[in-house]
Amino acid sequence: MTPSARLAAAIEALGAIAAEAAPPADRVLDRYFRDRRYIGSKDRAAIAERVFGVLRRRARLDWHLRESGYRDVLDARRRVLADVIVADGRSMDAIDQLFSAGPHATGKLSERERFLAEQLAGRTLDAPEAPPEAPYWLAEKLRALYGERFAEEMSALNRTAPFDLRVNLLKGTREDALAALKSEGIEAEPTHLSPLGMRLPARKPIEHWTAFRSGLVEVQDEGSQIVALLVDAKPGMKVVDYCAGAGGKTLALAAAMNNEGRLVACDTSEGRLDRSRVRLRRAGVHNVETHLLAPGDKWAKRQAGGFDRVLVDAPCSGSGTWRRNPDARWRYTPDDLDALIQDQKQILDRASKLVKPGGRLIYATCALLKEENEDQVAGFLERNPGFVQMPVADLWRETVGGDAPTSDPALRLSPAAHGTDGFFVAVLEKRS
Repeated sequence: MTPSARLAAAIEALGAIAAEAAPPADRVLDRYFRDRRYIGSKDRAAIAERVFGVLRRRARLDWHLRESGYRDVLDARRRVLADVIVADGRSMDAIDQLFSAGPHATGKLSERERFLAEQLAGRTLDAPEAPPEAPYWLAEKLRALYGERFAEEMSALNRTAPFDLRVNLLKGTREDALAALKSEGIEAEPTHLSPLGMRLPARKPIEHWTAFRSGLVEVQDEGSQIVALLVDAKPGMKVVDYCAGAGGKTLALAAAMNNEGRLVACDTSEGRLDRSRVRLRRAGVHNVETHLLAPGDKWAKRQAGGFDRVLVDAPCSGSGTWRRNPDARWRYTPDDLDALIQDQKQILDRASKLVKPGGRLIYATCALLKEENEDQVAGFLERNPGFVQMPVADLWRETVGGDAPTSDPALRLSPAAHGTDGFFVAVLEKRS
């Protein structure tokens, strides 16, 4: 593909991502490429780099467009135009070559676009006055949370995430996995916090790796691995993964249980449960049953008080995963957050009824906001005095090993402080 054709494809893909009710950007882009199999691997990489770059730089690009006098609706074409000028530093001659006529090309600049391009020329992406990469209302919440560390945390959230794998203990050790990867020409490093993880600097097409196809390794962020470890699931226990999704943490819990005991993966989506079954088979897991949570479902009532561990990896804003999903920050409004908080509260209350006396309820999110994390835990404990919060530092020594990176009752992980996605974990024990 020509550079102009690559740019045209990026504009088209960004338009699809911006469509109302579109799924996350990575899924839209995957579908875009599946429908255009003629696009080669190098072209795909260049298109993806531009797409995710524009998504990561959106707030600053929009600010520069506004400061340059542009007042119309901001769309993918204008943002890409701003990106190649402000972020790449391209000259007007280079812009004319990129925005050219011809099959599959971007099309020439209109007179108005040319005027805009001239106004953008010489601007610096990281101007001191440029806004942080988040809607104002979200940025202010994070500023209040992080204080002096706000700029550092926002910068880390806007970088590309590394590519983390977890060894499947049902198939081998981390040393086995590292050796297997090396034999395929894949150099990975042990993760710093998780004793089960391996890290590559960037995402790779894993589907054809023998280590993956055999079930020896699974894709899982290091922070997500820590969440599963803190559940402290042991062989012979009865465990529920209440919001299992596609099964990432279910797989880790099954391995920790050595396929012994009962593990129930619950979700409200049959599609997600179907995807989890494929992963479970590949991993050699056979102690998991799946359950679809549906309105009027009596399952939880019948199972009340029957489980040693109940993990609630709650639906959340996903603000801790902005490195991987840079478009997610623009998909939520204050009203959406309020609705999420109510959903989290109800899910936590329902799931807590499954915990037996002496058992534990583990509440986790991949969100950074206090309202979704500490405030939810505080509200739950006020409503449920039979539960007490267990210090994470003590559990860390028993499950992860070594000293915890916090002395707080709950665990907060972030890209800037720990190199993981943003996660929150609180462990609550049922005393009565």
